[in-house]
Amino acid sequence: MTEDTPQITEDTPHVTDHGGGVWGIKVPIPDNPLGHTLVHVLDTDRGPVLVDTGWDDPESWDTLVAGLAALGTAVTDIHGVVITHHHPDHHGLSGQVREASGAWIAMHAADTEVVVRTRASEPGVWFDYMSAKLAAAGAPEEHIAPLRAARASGRMRTLPGLRAAVPDREIVPAELLPLAGRRLRAIWTPGHTPGHVCLHLEEDHPAHLPGNGRLFSGDHLLPGISPHIGLYEAPEDTRVTDPLGDYLDSLERIGRLGPAEVLPAHQHAFTDAPARVRELLDHHEERLSGLRTLLAEPLTPWGLAERMQWNRPWEQIPYGSRNIAVSEAEAHVRRLVKQGRAEAVPGTDPVAYRAL
Repeated sequence: MTEDTPQITEDTPHVTDHGGGVWGIKVPIPDNPLGHTLVHVLDTDRGPVLVDTGWDDPESWDTLVAGLAALGTAVTDIHGVVITHHHPDHHGLSGQVREASGAWIAMHAADTEVVVRTRASEPGVWFDYMSAKLAAAGAPEEHIAPLRAARASGRMRTLPGLRAAVPDREIVPAELLPLAGRRLRAIWTPGHTPGHVCLHLEEDHPAHLPGNGRLFSGDHLLPGISPHIGLYEAPEDTRVTDPLGDYLDSLERIGRLGPAEVLPAHQHAFTDAPARVRELLDHHEERLSGLRTLLAEPLTPWGLAERMQWNRPWEQIPYGSRNIAVSEAEAHVRRLVKQGRAEAVPGTDPVAYRAL
């Protein structure tokens, strides 16, 4: 930024000055209860760097451009883009930013692999995969039928992520990013996605809050909600992953870091990260125990999702959100199986699980 950076006023409510050359811009997410992605701007000696970019949508782009203008800069001035994870509300505008500015884009290799794979795949492959996964999870045919119909009709080009920008730099865990005049270290925190990273700004807090620097936490650590933890396999991937186990391990790592302040990608900045980590660890243990109680009778992942507690009754959950809920149920079941607290019932098709 420049010496004559305009002062942020009440007329720029979507921009927040966090001090020490860090700002946040509320970039809207269309038709999403989260409302917005907090895109963070980090001043460096070679120009501003963005942490995430927001959803690929004209209103989102206009808001990002206006937010940067309020800071006395422009999209054309962006030096680099650091992406916490590949989801479209974080990575969506990266390509447009790069086209406008020539900025580099950095992402963890595991999420770059997802971007490359998605761009290269025929969209119909994903509809077939989702149909097969839902059938294996015990979903009724009437739920799977719309996916088969979409596959047959060819209405697939609007899926987010099909044209996501391919990053040109790799975020290497535990290493400092090459940002002139700043110390920003990558911390690999898989769970929400396989390549999710938090970014630790290893500098004194500008308001001298106690703790260890500041943390750009992406979706990994949020002040009031728990991020979605579902499955993240590819159609051709035969590995049995444990995303919830990855997430819980990553949470403990962030708790030990003890940052003075957390700057998440949704909701608002907050302090006392170790306390929030403990809340989330307790939440997931309570949920696992509750699911184990439900598995006193054999249930498929779909049957389990129907009985789990969500933010609304199952009958009121929209179609797409049900798919996400079933994926989350499967991730929790995998954790129980890995812990020896549940098992697959032999001979069941679709596979049902029971508590041990």
